[in-house]
This record gives sequence, structure tokens and C-alpha cells, in this order.
Amino acid sequence: MSFSKQKLWYYTKRAFWVLVAWVLIFNALFFYEYLTLLDNNALASDFDFTLAFRANLMVSVIAGVIGGTLTLNFMERSLRKYAFGKALILISITYIIVALIISLIGSTFFYSDYLGKPFHSEDVIEAVKAFFGGWLFIKNLIIWLFIVLGTVIVFMINDKYGPGVFPDYLKGKYFSPKKERRIFMFADIRNATGIAETLGEQKYFNFLKDFFNDIAPAIQQTQGEVYQYVGDEVVLTWKMKNGLRKANALLCFYKMQDEIAKREAYYMKNYGYLPIFKVGLHYGSVMVGELGKIKRDIAFSGDVLNTTARIQAKCNEKGVDILTSSAFSDIMYQLPEGFKKIAIGSVQLRGKAEEIELITYQYKESQ
Repeated sequence: MSFSKQKLWYYTKRAFWVLVAWVLIFNALFFYEYLTLLDNNALASDFDFTLAFRANLMVSVIAGVIGGTLTLNFMERSLRKYAFGKALILISITYIIVALIISLIGSTFFYSDYLGKPFHSEDVIEAVKAFFGGWLFIKNLIIWLFIVLGTVIVFMINDKYGPGVFPDYLKGKYFSPKKERRIFMFADIRNATGIAETLGEQKYFNFLKDFFNDIAPAIQQTQGEVYQYVGDEVVLTWKMKNGLRKANALLCFYKMQDEIAKREAYYMKNYGYLPIFKVGLHYGSVMVGELGKIKRDIAFSGDVLNTTARIQAKCNEKGVDILTSSAFSDIMYQLPEGFKKIAIGSVQLRGKAEEIELITYQYKESQ
């Protein structure tokens, strides 16, 4: 199945907010420099504010569009396979190349308009050359290098903590424990022990690394948060509104399947195995707060985690790849088109006094 529209929308939103942020920063710096020069009576007598503002705005929009789509979407995603330092170096090199191109366009426009001559005239070319050798260009190049790297670092840190978690962490939202209702998913690779024995430790580690990297876009696009990796298992969580919106928590599983299916040839060539996985979903109240002194982290505590793990463990017994509690299926009332839920029946989960009804889902076009 394809979720290309939602994926496109996800990256478009990221690009849009980068565009807005960079245009605001660009113009804030422009007005700061303009007011500083004005306050110190340092503006040239022939300074044209309207022309300078138009040129600055044009450059800021071009930079925002390129930065939002290239540097922070496609590049940041493709550079996941590189170490953090190497990724920043490659992004810096790309930024410098793009900055030179944007500056060439912006300065050519400005001096062509300012001098009233065509962009290919000798006077305009000489003015552009002088601009590139001036302190203003060098200063802006350095400032924007730090802005680009800062933006990339923020995105990478946000990826580490999960969408929305890093801002909460900075605000100290979970410094004191709080009670929240959350959705949890436990995802586990089938036959992990057998695969590990066949591949060996190092190759199996790379197998897991590829798997977790490949499912990351699906988690991001559905606003999921990675709580923890435990061997071949990943535990995901959603705030209730994020998990229920557009059935994100449910769709995450199918998006993960879709991402892995697209990489089947790669897995078979490099490992001889395709990571087939099963998931369990449930929701409920948990205590959430910061734990640890040497290594601080946000931790969850509550019966819902144990229940979700037990639900996932029933996938093998029931012969399905996804199981949820009936309580979860009841709140997930807006199913995506083409999906239907199937009642599995009540089961006794280990450590539970009462039976719980399980639900699986089926995509109609796959029948």
C-alpha cells in the first residue's frame, strides 16, 4: 500500500515552517542592521531602503525554500546513514555551495536594479565581484552557516526525543511526575533469535540498525515517539490526540510495513532475511517524568506497558501481525478507508485476573 500523499504532506509542513522561520530571521537581521546604521548615521546617502528590502526578501524566500526542502528534508533524511560529525560537514559543504548560488542571484538582482543596467553588463558584474569580496558577504555567510547547522541540530535532537518531546523537555514539563493517558505500541521482529544465530553478532546489529532507521520515517509521519529500543523490539508511544488523529497509531504499523517492503531487495541481498515484525497496541494512564542523574531520560510507568507487551506476545498464538485491545479499537473510531477490524476473542493475559478482548485489523485490498 502507498502513503505517499501523507508522507509528502509531512515533509511539506517541515519545509514550510523552515521557510517561515528563516524568512523571519533573515528580515529581523536586516532590520536590526538597518536601524543600527540609521541610529549611528552610517547609511550611505544613496541607500535605497525599498530596493534593499526587496532584494533581502527575495533571497530569504529562496534560501527558505531551498533550505526547507533540500537541506532539512531530503539531506537530513539521507544523511542518517552517516555519523553526526560527518553529516554536519557534508551539510556545511552543501550549504556553502547553495549560499554562493543564492548570493549570486540576489546580488545580481540588486545591482542590476540599483544601477539600472542588465544583469550581464560589465558594471553589474564588477559590482557583484566586489560584493563577494566584501565583509558583508563573509559575515552573512558565517551567520547563516550557524543558523543552518543550528536548525539541523534541532531537527536531529527532536528526532532523538521524538516529535514534541524535546520542547517539553526544555520547558521542564516532566521534571515532576505527571499522570497522562497515552497509546503504546510494542513492535518485535519475528524469529529474531534464529536470524541472530545465522547472521552473527555484528551483521545482526547492522540488520537491526537498518530496520530501526527504515521505520523511522513512518514513526515521524504519524507523530509517534520512540520510548526505547530493547534488543530487537521498539516501544512507541503517542499522546492521545496525536495517536487518534487520522488513526496515526494504527497507521504507523502499516507505514512501517510499507517502508520495509520497499527495501526488500536490499535486505535480501545483504542479510538474506526481510524483517517481519508483529505489534501490540493498547492505551491507558501512566506516570511520566524525568529519571536518572548521570543520564537523564523521560520514563513511563504503569500497567498499560505490561498489558501492551502481553498483547503483542499473543500475535504468534493468533497467527496475526497486529493485535490491539478492544478498548483501543473502541477509541480508534475513525478507521482509514479500506481497513476493518476483526474480533479475535477474549484471552487470559499472563499476570491478569480478568480476560481481555483482542482485535486485529485487515486491509481490504490485501485480501
